[in-house]
Amino acid sequence: MPENWIRLSTDALSLDQLQGAARELVKMGAGFTTWLFYGEMGSGKTTLIKYLVKELGLNSLVTSPTFSIVNEYSEPGKNPVYHFDLYRLKNEVEALDIGFDEYLSSGNLCLIEWPEKVESLLPIQFFGVKILYRDALSREIFFCRHDGKETNRI
Repeated sequence: MPENWIRLSTDALSLDQLQGAARELVKMGAGFTTWLFYGEMGSGKTTLIKYLVKELGLNSLVTSPTFSIVNEYSEPGKNPVYHFDLYRLKNEVEALDIGFDEYLSSGNLCLIEWPEKVESLLPIQFFGVKILYRDALSREIFFCRHDGKETNRI
């Protein structure tokens, strides 16, 4: 996991504030096609992704792809967004079997929950989001941008 995280807000965010956080993250992550989401089970990764997809102008129903591994959100005239939940993967070969590398090289936005399951398959350029569960009503959100160069890690 990247080391240099920037806190999105000075205060912990309520679940109601995640939509505003998504708006800020879309700005911060502009230009990156691979977004990695870190956080414990139930921390709010899928909820945040729901708001991100909405901020990107897609009206798709966002659900956790826990069992399907990947969901595609698309509308006519817009690039698809791929949402991965890799929690159930046993190994990286399973990710390759579903064409994970092809999704990543598609140029379309890939939102990946549990990226630590496929670390060696991830690109060196990514936007990272880390959610820390504080209590049932609040979260802390951090982000990082990695352009693939150690000296440019933010």
